[in-house]
Amino acid sequence: MSFDASRYWNPVLETLPRAQLEQLQLLKFKRAVGHAYANSPFYRKKLDGAKIKPGDIETLRDIQKIPRTDKDELREAQQTEPFPYGSLLSIPRDDVTAFHQTSGTTGQAVRQADSWRDWEWWSECWATILWAQGFRPKDRVFIPFSYGVFIAFWAGHYACEKIGCEVIPGGGLSTEDRILKMKEIKAAALMCTPTYALHMAEAAAKLGIDLAKDLNVRKMLCSGEPGALIPATKRRIEERWGARVHDHAGATEGGAWGFECAEQPGGLHVNEAMFFLEVLGTETGQPVEPGVKGELVITPLDRRAQPYLRFNLKDTAILSDEPCKCGRSFRLLQGGVLGRSDRLTKVRGVLFSPTSVEEAVRGFPELGDEYQVILHKRDELDEVTVKAEIKPGGNRSPELEERLRQALRLHTGIRINVEVEAYGTLPRFEVKASRFKDQR
Repeated sequence: MSFDASRYWNPVLETLPRAQLEQLQLLKFKRAVGHAYANSPFYRKKLDGAKIKPGDIETLRDIQKIPRTDKDELREAQQTEPFPYGSLLSIPRDDVTAFHQTSGTTGQAVRQADSWRDWEWWSECWATILWAQGFRPKDRVFIPFSYGVFIAFWAGHYACEKIGCEVIPGGGLSTEDRILKMKEIKAAALMCTPTYALHMAEAAAKLGIDLAKDLNVRKMLCSGEPGALIPATKRRIEERWGARVHDHAGATEGGAWGFECAEQPGGLHVNEAMFFLEVLGTETGQPVEPGVKGELVITPLDRRAQPYLRFNLKDTAILSDEPCKCGRSFRLLQGGVLGRSDRLTKVRGVLFSPTSVEEAVRGFPELGDEYQVILHKRDELDEVTVKAEIKPGGNRSPELEERLRQALRLHTGIRINVEVEAYGTLPRFEVKASRFKDQR
């Protein structure tokens, strides 16, 4: 029997008129609230505390009545029984078939329970993403990460199999061995973080390998951190690999909710058939108009074992109401995920986001890929220092530092101290990078 992978371009769902799409979201949201209230001790207590019953949700506007869920609440709920998921668990313990957890980069990791049905849902979300980005059954896909408890690209692996791709798991290999294996087997596609894509390019140069000429990778899905939609970073990766780079956004709690399509519109589609996404004012908590930056709140509409209602992603984005050339009716986030709201901070009265540094640094061809952003105090005043590396064989100079200082002032609106260091000085990362340090 032939394999019909074309089902992952689903014109019925992905091009639904707005009114019908919102009807579907409301139907699914009401079902999700009903399930959580009936089966999750955590959400029953939370909704009862807000004096809300599932029947109170009659329109999409009514969703605002439900209080948001923050990660600290999840950590606290998991200190209760049943171990190890606590009062978040919403199915019988024996029905849990998969354990994962968050990366722990923002605090104590949250444990994630999924049933087989949930894991099929995860794979379906990722299959939609992969198909939208041009992944096809003929592709041999290399996934260079160690398979552990962090959810990382687990669902991406299964989604590749689901749409018929050949999957090469690269866990257990060194970076250099992964490059050589991709060359040997002529891998056509790659899935990794933006940081690791640049790290592999650095390692390939030491091996004397030109990724664009010597390898066969022509499409890449990048995930796990902002970068693949930051123009200077995307350009660096695409030039070094000779491949088209597509962004994706997701979270262990939220699921694989956002994707850049093959048209590369400079933004992320929200998979609105499977998720309800809100963009809320950071001060007001109310929905903002398209074109206004806000904080992202997500509800995965089909999750059962450990559901989430209005989970605060702590990411910031700008919703666009412009249609995409791909024909999908799913809305776009302009420029994708712009940064973390919990890392927005005021420096000398100006709101500062560390991700605003990346576009400036990566725009200098004289500089390497790594940088650090350090906040500290000097005589009771806030100071920001950006450390960057010169490229191999390059020369540091006061003129380069001054040009970088001016570019950072333009991108951030504040005066920033600059230190250009020797190549190889700053830390390297293989999964999620940790380039921001607040030492105040």
